[in-house]
Amino acid sequence: MEVRKPTNFRPPNTHEIKKQFRSAFPIVIILLVGIIIWNCWYTIEPEEVGLVLRFGKFQKETQPGLHFKLPYPIEQVIKIPVQRQLKEEFGFRTEVPGVRTKYSKKNFEHESLMLTGDLNVAVVEWITQYRIRNPYFYLFRVKNPRQTFRDMNEAIMREVVGDKTVTEVLTVGRQEIADKAKKKLQELCDQYQTGIVVEQIVLQDANPPDPVKPSFNEVNQAQQEKERMINEAWAEYNKVIPKAKGQALQTIEEAKGYAADRINRAKGDALFFEQILKAYQAAPLVTRTRLFIETMEDLYPHLNQKIIVDEDVKGLIPFLNLNKKGE
Repeated sequence: MEVRKPTNFRPPNTHEIKKQFRSAFPIVIILLVGIIIWNCWYTIEPEEVGLVLRFGKFQKETQPGLHFKLPYPIEQVIKIPVQRQLKEEFGFRTEVPGVRTKYSKKNFEHESLMLTGDLNVAVVEWITQYRIRNPYFYLFRVKNPRQTFRDMNEAIMREVVGDKTVTEVLTVGRQEIADKAKKKLQELCDQYQTGIVVEQIVLQDANPPDPVKPSFNEVNQAQQEKERMINEAWAEYNKVIPKAKGQALQTIEEAKGYAADRINRAKGDALFFEQILKAYQAAPLVTRTRLFIETMEDLYPHLNQKIIVDEDVKGLIPFLNLNKKGE
C-alpha cells in the first residue's frame, strides 16, 4: 500500500518559533508581575479581622481596612467574621430562610434523638447562636473548630436533657434546659479555648418520636383534663370558702357589736339609776311624784279606755275600788 505525502507539507521553522516566543515573553512577565502585585494587598470588611500567616505560621492580626502583604505562597490572610452572629442548627437544616422558610427534608434524628432522665425518648431540635471572640484561639487552639463546637453542643444538650423528665423537656422545662445548656457550653468552650462566646440557645421543637406520638397525645390530653378538673375544683373552693369565712366574720363582728351595745346600755342604765337614787335621797317626795308622772306618761298612750277618779269618792263605781288590793 502506497502512502502519499501531502504536497503542501513544510518542516517547522525554528526561527519563527523562537521569534514568537520572544514576542510573548514580555506579556507573560507582565501577567506574572500583575498577579503578584494583585496578591500583595487585601481588604478586611468592618465585621471581620484578618490573620496573616507567613509560611503557615501566625504573624499578626489586622483590623478592617486596606492592607498589604507578601505575595502568596509566602503570606496568606484568613478572614474571620468576629462581629457577625453565627448559628448552628441541630435536628434540622434551613435551606432557604425568609418569610416562607424552606427546610431540608433529610432526617437528622441522630442529632436530636435523646434519652430523658425518666428513661423516655424525646426529639429535641435547637439552635445555638454564637460569635467568634478570639480568632487566634478559634483557628489554632482546636482542630476543625466548627465540628468540635457542634460535638460540644450535642454532648451538653444530651447531658442536660438526661437530667430532666420527658414532661419537663416537652412542656414547662424548655427555658430552664436552654439556659443551663448555654452556661455549660460556655464553660466547656472556655476550657478548650475555642475562642467562641455563646450568645443564646433556643429550643425550636421538642416532641416524642413519631411511633409513640398518638399514645403520648392521649396521655397529654388525660393530664390536661386532670388539670382542668383540679382548676375547676379550686375555683369552686375559692368561691365558697371565702364567702363562708366572710359570713362567719360578719356574724362575729355583729355579735361583738351587739355585746358592746348591751354592755354600754347596761352601764348607762346603771349610771342613770344611780343618778335617780341620789335625787330620790335628796328629795323623796318630789322624786316619787316625778317618777309617777313619767310612768303615767308612758302607760296612758297604750290604754284603750281611761277612767280618772278621785280617791276620796267612794260611791261612783263601787265595782272598781282602786284602794283595795286583790279585789
